[in-house]
Amino acid sequence: MVVTRVQRVLAVIFGVNLLLVALKAWGGLRSGSLAVWGSVVDSVLDLLTTVVAWVVAGVAARAPDSEHPYGHAKFETLGALLIVGFLSVSVVELGRAALLRLARGGPPVPRPEMAALTLVVALGLGAGTAIFEVRQGRRLGSALLLADAAHLWADVAVSTTALLGVLLATRWPGADALAALAVAALIARVGWSIVREAVPVLVDAQAIDPQALARVAREVPGVRAVLEARSRGHPGQRYAELTIAVPGEWSVAEAHAIADAVEARLRERFRLQGVVVHVEPERPPVAAPPHR
Repeated sequence: MVVTRVQRVLAVIFGVNLLLVALKAWGGLRSGSLAVWGSVVDSVLDLLTTVVAWVVAGVAARAPDSEHPYGHAKFETLGALLIVGFLSVSVVELGRAALLRLARGGPPVPRPEMAALTLVVALGLGAGTAIFEVRQGRRLGSALLLADAAHLWADVAVSTTALLGVLLATRWPGADALAALAVAALIARVGWSIVREAVPVLVDAQAIDPQALARVAREVPGVRAVLEARSRGHPGQRYAELTIAVPGEWSVAEAHAIADAVEARLRERFRLQGVVVHVEPERPPVAAPPHR
């Protein structure tokens, strides 16, 4: 099953993230760099993200049941918002520490070479892992893996920013704290992007342009009009509901056959998880009142 393969990939990613956390924490302790510690926070969040993704991959793949007739995919969205909570706390704490160091003129990084070495190794490891996860996500068609890979790329950006701060801190001690602020801003941006993607799913915003749905439905012979077109969900699991008009003289069996054809066409074109097609008889045009 695809879910099993996805979880196997996530197990590999979890191992790499655990290694990154240990590496950066060791580098942060040895170097005393606030920017490196900010990168540690980001890697811990990546670790939590992978754990949530692992759990969600199992829960979201469960078949619909009597209590969840549309499936369990929204558990993935709820898990993403849980991660945003961790992100928010981390951004506040990291930003506060950086501002305090700037205001008080904290000491320079004791061992910048150790911080730089740690971040260079973390950069290579993180970039390689992100590339691996993107390839696996595309191969398996997993939106979950691609989303998790986006967090890894954010970690690469964080490590790059921290590395620049450490290098500049050899000449200006305040650069390390400024780099930590930049890292906090990058983490906040990742959190905002998660919220922006999650909220439309939770409030059942339109997932597909209604005009596009109607256009594809009208391609089926016998569909006289599309009276209503709605959709919801996210790219990995989308649902649509349409109301179409067919000739009024048709039998129930003929109308049902058209509904099945529309459903099959929409599933194929938009890769929908579920489609409901309602059929209404075509209403004859209302005649204009006679002139007196």
